[in-house]
Amino acid sequence: MELWETMLRSIFAFTLMMFLARILGKATIAQMTYHDFVAVITLGSITANLAFNNTISIRILLTSLLTFTGIAYLLMFFAMKNQKLRSWFSGKPTVLIQDGKIMEGNMRKLKVTLDTLNQELRAKNFFNIQDVQYAVLELNGGISVLPKPDCMPVIRKDLHLKNQSEQAFPIELIMDGDVIDVNLQQNGITTEWLHSQIKKKGLSIEEINYAVISSNGDVYFDEYKDGIEHPIDKE
Repeated sequence: MELWETMLRSIFAFTLMMFLARILGKATIAQMTYHDFVAVITLGSITANLAFNNTISIRILLTSLLTFTGIAYLLMFFAMKNQKLRSWFSGKPTVLIQDGKIMEGNMRKLKVTLDTLNQELRAKNFFNIQDVQYAVLELNGGISVLPKPDCMPVIRKDLHLKNQSEQAFPIELIMDGDVIDVNLQQNGITTEWLHSQIKKKGLSIEEINYAVISSNGDVYFDEYKDGIEHPIDKE
């Protein structure tokens, strides 16, 4: 009975945590600011107890879990309404490199070492610190980098190219062999048109695993049979 109770409590705890995560929103998961971090750690601890701690009643654990969820939600709400509260709850971005100079004082305050800074810069494809004009430690712990003007990559606008085709968001047509009817309806695409494109490729819809209209307007089809006899498998 104890094993069954633990299993049921675990399923309930997981389901409840997924529901609360939906309430708190994607920003909490992606950004993880100060109060987000505290909320996630606390909610995770309470949920773990809800799953396996039989000595504490579910009613008490639910009360605690919902209370902390309410606190986290209210903090997010007030932070959105008030800039000062948002700065206090979430903190502020901190400049680590300014005008090519390392801000040693800011790094000491945040306990960021030069090794960590160099590692983060390499992750942004900056292997030479002298190529960096600004580096900012964001609220979510990531570092944003602005290279010096002579180290910036060339973009299409710099080349003054004319008649550039507009880029659109990709439209998925088929996934796992099933036609995504919602995407067809939202984008004014008929099933007849889709079948005509499939026919042009000499395929049948049963042979297609994935189909998408790419950002440049081309239609890409991925077949179930890829024709690769020796696929690369890196463990």
